[in-house]
Amino acid sequence: MTATELPYRPCVGIVLINAWGEIFTGKRLDSKADAWQMPQGGIDEGEKPRQAALRELWEETGVSVDLVEFIAKTKDWVTYDLPPEFLGKVWGGKYRGQRQIWFLFRFLGSDDKIRINSEHPEFSSWRWMVADDLIASIVPFKRAVYKQVVEEFRYYLA
Repeated sequence: MTATELPYRPCVGIVLINAWGEIFTGKRLDSKADAWQMPQGGIDEGEKPRQAALRELWEETGVSVDLVEFIAKTKDWVTYDLPPEFLGKVWGGKYRGQRQIWFLFRFLGSDDKIRINSEHPEFSSWRWMVADDLIASIVPFKRAVYKQVVEEFRYYLA
């Protein structure tokens, strides 16, 4: 099966902003590069996208549903393809990339409520970033997705 015949993995992405419109970003544990990203993850069987977003947010940041306010979601799915060197290695080789719905939430808590040291941590550290710095910090194959999401939510961002 060629890469173009493989399906996209259904996922969610989370743009978590603070009161100033800065975006939560985590430094990936599994990358040797200085790779920062927003929380994201797969949609489980039978799970609705918004439920998946809140679950992923909890799993990756320790932020519970009572500490966020839903603001918006992307109008449509956003996709990206994996680079050739990752095809066949990531997600058991079953997907060509991801198809994501992104959710924008405002964080209502204090920074000490963010806990990235979960049972299965994904981030080694975290920080608040302005959108343009985040776009510059993401791995190149996800940059177009991040630009698209940031533009859709630009009104709310620092």
